Amino acid sequence: MEKIALRVKGWIQKNPKEFIFVLLIILLAAFLRLYRISEYMTFLGDEGRDVILVRRLLVNFDPILIGPGTSIGNMYLGPLYYYMMAPALFLAGYSPVGPAVQIALLGVITVGFVWYVARQWFGKAAALVASLLYAISPVVVNYSRSSWNPNIMPFFALLCIYSTWQFWQKDKFGWIIVAGVSFAFVLQSHYLGLLLAPIMGLYWTAKLINIRGDKNQMQIFIKLSLISAAAFAFLMSPLVIFDARHDWRNFEAMKKFFTERQTTVSAKPWSAIPALAPLSEKVSGRLLGGTDKTFGKWIALGIAGFWAWLFILKNKIKKLESVAYMMIFVWLATALIGLGVYKQEIYDHYYGFFFAAPFLFVGGASQKLIQEYKKVGIFLVILLVIALSYLSFKATPIRYPPNGQLSRTIEVSQKIKDESQGKKFNLAVIAERNYEDAYQYFLESWEAGVTEIDSQRLEQTVGQYLFVVCELPEEKCDPTRSPKAEVANFGWSKIEEKWEVGGVILYKLAHAI
Repeated sequence: MEKIALRVKGWIQKNPKEFIFVLLIILLAAFLRLYRISEYMTFLGDEGRDVILVRRLLVNFDPILIGPGTSIGNMYLGPLYYYMMAPALFLAGYSPVGPAVQIALLGVITVGFVWYVARQWFGKAAALVASLLYAISPVVVNYSRSSWNPNIMPFFALLCIYSTWQFWQKDKFGWIIVAGVSFAFVLQSHYLGLLLAPIMGLYWTAKLINIRGDKNQMQIFIKLSLISAAAFAFLMSPLVIFDARHDWRNFEAMKKFFTERQTTVSAKPWSAIPALAPLSEKVSGRLLGGTDKTFGKWIALGIAGFWAWLFILKNKIKKLESVAYMMIFVWLATALIGLGVYKQEIYDHYYGFFFAAPFLFVGGASQKLIQEYKKVGIFLVILLVIALSYLSFKATPIRYPPNGQLSRTIEVSQKIKDESQGKKFNLAVIAERNYEDAYQYFLESWEAGVTEIDSQRLEQTVGQYLFVVCELPEEKCDPTRSPKAEVANFGWSKIEEKWEVGGVILYKLAHAI
């Protein structure tokens, strides 16, 4: 630790101006992610479900063997993110803000990591450009301010790629273990992380072939690869144990997802070719262009031009840079092909496994512009950074009013607790994209009499009252006739009281008979 501190101190003394710029970028990243985080953070049913499970882990020592379910395919992720959340939730006194702050801090660390990787691969200018643009990208910022399993993917995906580069280019075989551990985190964040597997496998195989004549290196390489596989298997084991106990339902769901491809994925990689151009434009616009579709097209065209320009300059590119560019190219190509064969809607968080790649490329291309054209190159890079920064700041999330989801949930939950008068009650939420668990978390934490209705044990689980939170316009609220299972299982009911709380309508229903 002392050696690392001395090295950092020495680097700062040699690069005082760069240190100031890096510090300013990190502070900017922290501000964009932590500013009024309790007001901007997402806290709906999914987030409520997560903190319920983690609180039960901490309070009741109830082990978690399975993570959240996927939106498509009826599959489940592993529980690694829940265990990662636990210290943050505990240290925050069981406030959901704790895990959100943890994600924000990880997002800030990722900004520093982008700088560090770009610095090693390309140089000072590349590192500053890449880290600045990554720090202010509105989509990246948005997914760095709430506790959600996909939000850890950008850091661990970059760690996978960097670890692969270390054992491929630097012969530091110990990084194979880091690659295995980080890939387990990626895979339990979102199954699109599987697209990193062919990249890591390609470079692992290439390295194995490269050292096949050195018996000593081969032994070390294989030994560490086995340790890496064991670490990966250990981190994935809770999901396997759950699956074994439940007739391999997750395995069967995954098998069905990939074999019944009519509505999910195509088995033909070339089918992605027509989608590559629009996908490139969409990714460029969302990540680099401040979510602007029009500028996304121009940015994608500019990136394609940069690739062509780099190919022309290939004889002037150093080996280290060449390896880095090739790794980014393979990373982006795999991502675009993988998303191209996917037949469902593609959301921003699906890009998490390659968030850093476009920024690293723009940073590297900027460095090359400066090296080749000196003052003209500096001028062009400054113009590029100003333009992309303007687009990002124009769409930055903190320009818009906070959603106030957490404070609203607490306010409504408090009203329910007060009106339940200590009696056993049930809960239902009528909304477009929310469900009971956000409110359930606070009611359960406060030891209110909330009970989930079990259709197999109605007498034991149906309460005296049913509180219905309606997040729709009042004319669309009909709590006594809602088809929701929580309402139907309560039985015939009548509205006893109604309130408007925190911008939603709260009904208190009692049994009609």
